[in-house]
Amino acid sequence: MTIHQTNPALDRPAVAGLTHEAASFVVNTKAVPADVVEIGKKSILDGIGLAFSGSVARSGEIVRSYLQGLGIGEGPATVIGMQMKVPARFAAFANGVGIHADDFDDTQLAVAKDRVYGLLTHPTAPALPAALAVAEVTGASGAEMMLAYHLGVELECKIAEAINPRHYQHGFHATATCGTYAAAAAAAKLKGLDVEQTVRALGCAGSQSAGLRENFGTMMKPFHAGRSSESGVVAADFAALGWTTTDKILEAPRGFFQAAGGGFDPDAIAGKLGTPWTFAFPGVSIKPHPSGSLTHPGMTELLRLIRENGIRAEDVERLDVGTNQNMPNALIHHRPKNELQAKFSMEFCMAILLLEGKAGLPEFTDEAVERDDVKAMIERVNFHVHPDAEAAGYDKMTTILDIHLKDGRVISGRADFGKGSPANPMSYDECADKFRGCAEFARWPKDKTEAIVAAVRELEHLSDIRELTKLYA
Repeated sequence: MTIHQTNPALDRPAVAGLTHEAASFVVNTKAVPADVVEIGKKSILDGIGLAFSGSVARSGEIVRSYLQGLGIGEGPATVIGMQMKVPARFAAFANGVGIHADDFDDTQLAVAKDRVYGLLTHPTAPALPAALAVAEVTGASGAEMMLAYHLGVELECKIAEAINPRHYQHGFHATATCGTYAAAAAAAKLKGLDVEQTVRALGCAGSQSAGLRENFGTMMKPFHAGRSSESGVVAADFAALGWTTTDKILEAPRGFFQAAGGGFDPDAIAGKLGTPWTFAFPGVSIKPHPSGSLTHPGMTELLRLIRENGIRAEDVERLDVGTNQNMPNALIHHRPKNELQAKFSMEFCMAILLLEGKAGLPEFTDEAVERDDVKAMIERVNFHVHPDAEAAGYDKMTTILDIHLKDGRVISGRADFGKGSPANPMSYDECADKFRGCAEFARWPKDKTEAIVAAVRELEHLSDIRELTKLYA
């Protein structure tokens, strides 16, 4: 694989026509393979459930106050889990924040070994809110909304796969940056924009693409997802009105790939949109725990070892957790101070599983982080770079566990993938159980909860997406 370095001194596209190719893919694709549709339904249901749980987070309260303070009155698009309807751009923002608030949303997998597995994008958080909001405004069908969502996810993921990995490693949050293109593509499709207009929507999206990983562990991380979704809707709106932009935002020497990554791999995107669809290969992982995806292989394996060996917290002398060097680069909070930091703390995730035997939304709270027994257990977790995990490649999240017990025994395990990954996928029914937990966390009525589960399962048969949106209003 060759990373294509562009020459800023040359005022010409490095890979001619790439933005136009992306726009043509969005405009001209009329259907998605049936197997991809079924996989996508799981992420759609998951996203709606996470918007419910996110609506009752502290960030959800602030977003609600912000929207109320805008004085924009009633709008046509629903904020999930709230008694509020607003213009589409603000519904996309609020629902994007909500979906990503608990860091419980799906994660793109990488193809190339130098792409950091699990550190590309959270594809649904930017794409779905834009698709739902614009579909609700236009009265699109369930099938039309799903098509727009899939097109957005596909473009987002291929852009994330193609850009030089320096983009993420040096601090950009790919969900925020690449997600803006997802939202713009979904909105453009639902608004019926032609190829030229969609090129301009992508051009507008590119100049709004932003988000820095230094803000991980704070409310700004979910803000990134919300703002990228909102920015995509704004981009499509302005393109429809005739707003002008470059026609080569992706590939130009001063375009997105060069400015944000220092280059890209053309072979990862040119001619690859929809061949194969990312949902089909390498796939998208759905989270079983509300923490950074890099914690999940270790958490899955630790739960297995606890159950199979009857391990009790009081019997553990030390837990060694070995990974590749990129994982500590993202899981930066070794002694977390609050629930948001705990989501990016391997030490907390291991400690809470040893103490509670589970790690769901109720376990990721400020109160849990402040518990004396949790703090004491965190001190027994040794999170480090392991040469075997490093050698496995960055396309995996290899995690090696060595549990040192007080009786002298050492119980070991290794996992490359966690539950919810394509290697160990969740079924629709398992995703529905997760959805029910999120809805219950937000105290959503059970009859509406079950109606949403049923509606998403048969989403392609809804003649008007508002049959679904009224259930989460």
